[in-house]
Amino acid sequence: MAALVIAEHDNQSLKAATFNAVAAALQCSPEVDVLVAGNGADVVATAASKIAGVRKVIQIDALNLADQLAEPLAAQILSLAGNYSHLLAPATASGKNVMPRVAAKLDVAQLSDITKVVSADTFERPIYAGNAIATVQSSDTVKVITVRTTGFDPVAASGGSAAIDKVAATDNAGKSAFVGRELTKSDRPELTAAKIIVSGGRGLGSGEKYQELVVPLADKLGAALGASRAAVDAGYVPNDYQVGQTGKIVAPQLYVAVGISGAIQHLAGMKDSKVIVAINKDPEAPIFGVADYGLVADLFTAVPELTKALS
Repeated sequence: MAALVIAEHDNQSLKAATFNAVAAALQCSPEVDVLVAGNGADVVATAASKIAGVRKVIQIDALNLADQLAEPLAAQILSLAGNYSHLLAPATASGKNVMPRVAAKLDVAQLSDITKVVSADTFERPIYAGNAIATVQSSDTVKVITVRTTGFDPVAASGGSAAIDKVAATDNAGKSAFVGRELTKSDRPELTAAKIIVSGGRGLGSGEKYQELVVPLADKLGAALGASRAAVDAGYVPNDYQVGQTGKIVAPQLYVAVGISGAIQHLAGMKDSKVIVAINKDPEAPIFGVADYGLVADLFTAVPELTKALS
C-alpha cells in the first residue's frame, strides 16, 4: 500500500522538514501521497504537488485546521488512514504533538524518531541519547512514524507533477480551540533549517559574553544562534536556542561550538552536522571527539580573533 506524509506548513509555505519526511516515505513505499491540512493553503498544496516522487496531494481546507491543533488534524489523518500502510510526519514539535494521538486512536505502536528505513516494516531509531541504535520491527497493519529529519536527505522541491485532490474536512469535535501564539521574531535563519549554526555554552560565563562573542561571529557567518542546555539553564539565552536531545535536533553544513564541553545530550542534537568546529580550552572536552576541527584555546581571545579574521 501507499504512504501518507503529513505536510508541515504555516498555510503560506512548506516547512523544509516535509522534504525529509517524503524521502523516508519513499523508502517505505514507491507510492507517496502528501496531506496538506490547513486553511487557505492553496499555495502550500501547489508547492507539495511539485515535490519529486509524490503521487498525489490531498488538500483539506477548514477554519479549525488553520493552527494545526492536534485534535482536528488527527481527525483528518484518521479519516484517510485506511488507505495507507504508512503514516509519516517529521519529528518536530508539530509531528510529536499529532502522531501519538493518531497512533493511540488506531491502537498501534508509534515508531518514533526513525533515522533509517531497513524495510517496509523495519526501522532504526536512536536510543540512550544516540549512543545506541535500536532496530525495530512492526507487525501493525498501519505504521505510524515520526522521522528524524537529519537522518534523511531531502527530496527535490521541484520535478514532480502530482494531482491535487481537494477533500472535505471531517466534523470538528470541538475538543480544543486556538487561543494565541507568541513567536520569537528574528531576521536570522530558523535554527532547525539553518545551514550554519554558532552555539555557545557555559564556558562563556554569562549572557553578556554570549552577546559579545557569539553573536558577532554568527553575524559574520550569516548563522543561526544556538546554545547548550547548560547555557540555557544558566539564563544566558532563551530556551528556543537550545540544541540537544531535550532541545532541537540540527544537522547544518557547519556547526561552531564555542565553550561547549560536549555533554551526551548536546551531542545527540548536533553530531550529524556535516562539519563541526569546536573551541574550548579543555583538551579533554568530549566535544573534540566529534569535532572535525578543534581549537584548544581561550575562547575569550580566540573568538574575537576569528571574528576579526572573517571581516
